Amino acid sequence: MEAQNGGGGGAPVVLNVYDLTPMNNYLYWFGLGIFHSGIEVHGMEYGFGAHEFPTSGVFEVEPKSCPGFIYRRSVWMGTTNMSRTEFRSFIENLAGKYNGNAYHLISKNCNHFTDDVCKNLTRKSIPGWVNRLARVGSFFNCLLPESIQVSTVRHVPTHPAFSDDDMDSISSSIIGDSDVEELDQHLLPSDVHSIDVPPKLAKDLL
Repeated sequence: MEAQNGGGGGAPVVLNVYDLTPMNNYLYWFGLGIFHSGIEVHGMEYGFGAHEFPTSGVFEVEPKSCPGFIYRRSVWMGTTNMSRTEFRSFIENLAGKYNGNAYHLISKNCNHFTDDVCKNLTRKSIPGWVNRLARVGSFFNCLLPESIQVSTVRHVPTHPAFSDDDMDSISSSIIGDSDVEELDQHLLPSDVHSIDVPPKLAKDLL
């Protein structure tokens, strides 16, 4: 397991990776797979998904609890010296660059978002295998099924708004199981959505 407690000061930055399809159990060992990722900082996890409106598609959930996906593993990315307040301001500003209606499976997906956050916080990119589908697809987009080129991972309304007082320490979330029960997920800065991946999309991706 790559997630671990790091030394030195600063808040841990952890990449949480999820399977979009059970086929990843086989593809993973060949360096392939179809993954969703979220970035965990200051006790909450942040991700990016699609909706039909020109507003932010960035949302927050309890760590390792993104609905609609199966948690696979956590990858330690480093630490950030941003305080909780500074990070909150940073993530809300970044959220404005990731509108839900701009989501694209190949060119602007959840893994592009987490890579952007990691580069800003730790100067590191996420592991290449997490977003390999998009990198391959960017070269062979004309050969991909039309459903992959235009489909998005959609959200539907669900839970109530998030309070900053609910943020907990990240240290206990680095090692744990893959349960996705009793979670809160919140679209920044106010609207709320959960993720539903159509079975046909996962099939087309394979």
